[in-house]
Amino acid sequence: MTPPPSRCTALGAPRARVSSPLARSRFPLRLLLQLVWTAAASQGHPKSGPRISAVWKGHAGQDHVDFGSTEPHTVLFHEPGSSSVWVGGRNRVYVFDFSKGRNASVRTVNIGSTKGSCRDKQDCENYITLLEKQNEGLLACGTNARHPSCWILVNDSAEFLGERRGYAPFSPDENSLVLFDGDEVYSTIRKQEYNGKIPRFRRIRGEIELYTSDTVMQNPQFIKATIVHQDQAYDDKIYYFFREDNPDKNPEAPLNVSRVAQLCRGDQGGESSLSVSKWNTFLKAMLVCSDAATNKNFNRLQDVFLLPDPNGRWKDTRVYGVFSNPWNYSAVCVYSLGDIDKVFCTSSLKGYHSSLPNPRPGKCLPDRQPIPTETFQVADSHPEVVQRVEPMGPLKTPLFHSKYHYQKVVVHRMHASNGETFHVLYLTTDKGTIHKVVEPGEREHSLAFNILEIQPFRRAAAIQAMSLDADRRKLYVNSQWEVSQVPLDLCEVYTGGCHGCLMARDPYCGWYQDRCVSIYSSQEPVLQSINPVEPHKGCPNPKPEQAPLQKVSLAQNSRYYLSCPMESRHATYSWRHENSVEQSCEPGHQSPNCILFIENLTDLHYGHYYCEAQEGSYLREAQHWELLREDSAMTSQLLGRACTLATSLWLGVLPTLMLGLLVH
Repeated sequence: MTPPPSRCTALGAPRARVSSPLARSRFPLRLLLQLVWTAAASQGHPKSGPRISAVWKGHAGQDHVDFGSTEPHTVLFHEPGSSSVWVGGRNRVYVFDFSKGRNASVRTVNIGSTKGSCRDKQDCENYITLLEKQNEGLLACGTNARHPSCWILVNDSAEFLGERRGYAPFSPDENSLVLFDGDEVYSTIRKQEYNGKIPRFRRIRGEIELYTSDTVMQNPQFIKATIVHQDQAYDDKIYYFFREDNPDKNPEAPLNVSRVAQLCRGDQGGESSLSVSKWNTFLKAMLVCSDAATNKNFNRLQDVFLLPDPNGRWKDTRVYGVFSNPWNYSAVCVYSLGDIDKVFCTSSLKGYHSSLPNPRPGKCLPDRQPIPTETFQVADSHPEVVQRVEPMGPLKTPLFHSKYHYQKVVVHRMHASNGETFHVLYLTTDKGTIHKVVEPGEREHSLAFNILEIQPFRRAAAIQAMSLDADRRKLYVNSQWEVSQVPLDLCEVYTGGCHGCLMARDPYCGWYQDRCVSIYSSQEPVLQSINPVEPHKGCPNPKPEQAPLQKVSLAQNSRYYLSCPMESRHATYSWRHENSVEQSCEPGHQSPNCILFIENLTDLHYGHYYCEAQEGSYLREAQHWELLREDSAMTSQLLGRACTLATSLWLGVLPTLMLGLLVH
C-alpha cells in the first residue's frame, strides 16, 4: 500500500510521484514502523513457530460446508476411509459427504427435545454430545432439556431409545468422557443432577457397575481414556488421562497436576461393603513434562493422542500429550504405554511406608478373583504412586515447546518416498489455526520442525473438533460455522521452485517435473530432501532463481519505505544497498514484511536494493529494486493525481496497520 507523499500540503499541489511498494511517509509512519520493529523484536523462541503460513481455500464447493446456523457446542464423528462426517449440534445431527471429485453436501437429522417444559431457553435445547458407531446404526446422545437421552440413527431417521443417564451430561458445558469397548461402556458423567457432584470414573454398562472412590481425585478434568489389551486377557487395563487440583497448596506450586490413572478391565469390585461397588485397582501417577535446560514446567494437560505400534506391540504405543503453563505457552511430551505400565507395576505408594500387601495395589488378578480388602484399603488411602511418568528419550524432555497455545493434537505415521518413517503432528491453536510439525525421528542431532501453519476455514474461528483420517489422508475440522476437509499433503503452498519445495522439509511433498507435488500423486519417484540441515542442496540447480528487477523513479529529499514479504519465519531477511546491509529482520519478526525506512532520500540512496533471505546455508534473493532519480517536470505534471490516489490508499490501510500493531 502507498501512503500519501510527505510533502503534499493540498490535493493537486505539484510535488513528487509515488510508486507502489515504495512509500513516502510523515513522522507518524516512522513511529509506527519503529513500534512494530520493537514489538517484533520482543517475541522469543522464533523457530518453534511455523516456517510459513497458508490459508486453505480448498477446491470450489468440495472442501468447505457451512452449517447454515451457529453451533456453539458440537461433537464430530468420522470413520477412517469413509467420505461421511457426522457432527452433532443443537437439536440436530449434520451428515456431510465429502466424496472425491464431487461437491460436498450436507443433510440434517432433526433430534429435538422430547420434553415440553423447561426452565430457560438453553435448558429447552437438545445438545448432541455423543456420536458412536453401533451395530444397528449411529448412537446419538444429548442433553434433551436436562434429561440426558439417546437415539439410534438409521438411514437419516432417529429412533428414540429413552433416557440414558451417564451417556450425555445435563448441560453441554460439563466436562464429559464416554468410552465404549464391545458391550461395555465407561463414563465420567454424573448420573444425578443435584447430588453426586463429585466426578467419578464409572463402568455404566457391563458385568458390574463400578465407580471410583470420592477421595482419589481432586476436581478432575478428564481428557482421554483408552483400553489396552495386554498379553494376558485378565491383565487388560483401562488408562485414563486427566488433570486435577494440586494437593500441594504452596503458593509457588502449580494449580494443576496432570495424571494418568490405571484400572483393571476385569475388576469385579471388592469383598467388603465399602469396596463392593468401587474400582479396587485404581492407581494414579503424575505425568511430567518439563525442560530442565530452560527451567520450564508444563503442568496443565490439554489433549492426548495414542499412536499404536505398527507391529502390534502394546508397550510401544506412543502417547502424545499437549501441555500448557500459566502463561499459555505449550509443550508436547511423548510417553510409551510400556513406561506407564512399568511405573504402576513397580513403584511404591506415596505416603505409605509399610510393606505392601499381597497382591500389591493395582495388580490385576486372574479368574475374576475379588481384590482382598487389605489391598483395597491401602490403595484407596494412598492412590498415588511415588514414581512419576517421564517422557521418552535419554533426556526425558519435551519433544518441543512453543509460545503458541495448543489445544488438540493428532499424529499421522507416514512413509516418505525413500521409505523413511515420519511422525507428523497436527496441533490446533487457540487462534483457530493448525500447526504441522514433523517429529525428528532417529536422526542424530535433529529437532522437531514446525513446517506450516494452516488456516482451515473461510471464516477465521476457533477449532471445536478435529479428526484424522489416515486412509484418505485428510483432516476433518469444524468451527461453530462450518466443516472443512484439509489434505495432509498441502504441497501447492510451497513456492520458490525446487529450493523452496525442499526447504519446506515436508515429507508429503517432493519436486517433480518443475512442480512441488504430493508423493501420493506421482507414479514416478519424486525428489525429496535427504539432508534435513541443507535440503536445498538436493536440487539440480545449485542456486535459486534471482528476483526480477523492478524500477521506480523517486524525488529527492523525501521519505520512503521498501517492503519485503517475509515468506519464511525461520529466515533472516536483510535489505542490502551496494555492499552495505541497511536493515535486518530476524526470525520471529512478527510483521509479515521486512521494511527498510529511508528518512531522507539523497544522492547516496539511489541505486540497487536487494532483499535477501538467509536460512542456514540457503540464501535467496527475494526482491530487487532500482531507485532512479525522478524528472522534476514529470513531478509537477503527475503529483495532483498521485496525491489524491495515495491519500485515499493510505487512509484505507492505516486502520489495518494500527490494528495489527495492537494485536502484536
